[in-house]
Amino acid sequence: MANWTASRGNLRNFLETQALPPVDEKSQKEAGEAAAAAALEVFGIDLESFASGVDSVSGSYAAAGSQRLTAPDPDVPEDVGAAAFFDVDNTLIQGSSLVEFAFGLARKRYFKLSEILPVAWKQLKFRVSGSENAADVAAGRTQALEFVKGRSVEDLTELCEEIVDASLARRAYPGTNQLAQMHLAAGQQVWLVTATPVQLAQILARRFGFTGALGTVAEVKDGKFTGRLVGDILHGPGKTHAVAALATIEGLDLERCTAYSDSANDVPMLSMVGTAVAINPDRKLRRIAEERGWLVRDYRSIRRAIRSYGLPALVTGALSYGSWRWLRR
Repeated sequence: MANWTASRGNLRNFLETQALPPVDEKSQKEAGEAAAAAALEVFGIDLESFASGVDSVSGSYAAAGSQRLTAPDPDVPEDVGAAAFFDVDNTLIQGSSLVEFAFGLARKRYFKLSEILPVAWKQLKFRVSGSENAADVAAGRTQALEFVKGRSVEDLTELCEEIVDASLARRAYPGTNQLAQMHLAAGQQVWLVTATPVQLAQILARRFGFTGALGTVAEVKDGKFTGRLVGDILHGPGKTHAVAALATIEGLDLERCTAYSDSANDVPMLSMVGTAVAINPDRKLRRIAEERGWLVRDYRSIRRAIRSYGLPALVTGALSYGSWRWLRR
């Protein structure tokens, strides 16, 4: 027994000091990062981008107070690992939720009316062209963060509820909502993934009974916004980072997932799932969808209206109607 004990001791000593020497903290960190980077190759993103995505998802969970906004129907068998990701602006709803948000802030005197004019111009471009501009989105996000700085989360959430109930919910495309409900009926998760403020996105998701929503997260301290961003702005690559993090956390198989968007800016997100669908696509996305064999669904009636009445008449009418609504409010 003594010889066996000694042999075991010698074997342990050999393994620890020669064959498998202790790994120092730096080596452990490097090995961990290398393993994580290799695992992230499936998403086509690096470790820093993934970490930013985790921040966005964690911030969205924190804003919601839980991981799920709507519990799954207990009578529907869960399709584990499958989910659908929906863009919001011009995909789920007509127009720009961020612009509606800006107008809502103006009504509550978060800023002066003159400061809303550039935002109104961006909305007109978006409505007429059907294509969002990355620079406009980034500028809108920066403005929104500055406008809400120092304001309470409670007040802003109340404003977002007003915006959804008064405008956004009724502007949803029935066809897109039906697609989302089909995924829910199949036992799959449905997530909104959008650059719009996370509070607004989550209220919209809750109204439609979706699983949850990832949005642009503004940092909160002591119940008030600091004016800083948490994670990415969820636009373009930012959506890819957040979806990769969400898939990891929720245990989703992206090959069994579906993504929907109207914009070529979301090609990175559309490319990372098994099924990509272009909804009301801009010209560039329509071309890409046709080249790659993606499904295309167009629920807009604006093209028929342009052919019937002409673009100048429609623009004039839109401006007149918008001005009337603003004055009425």
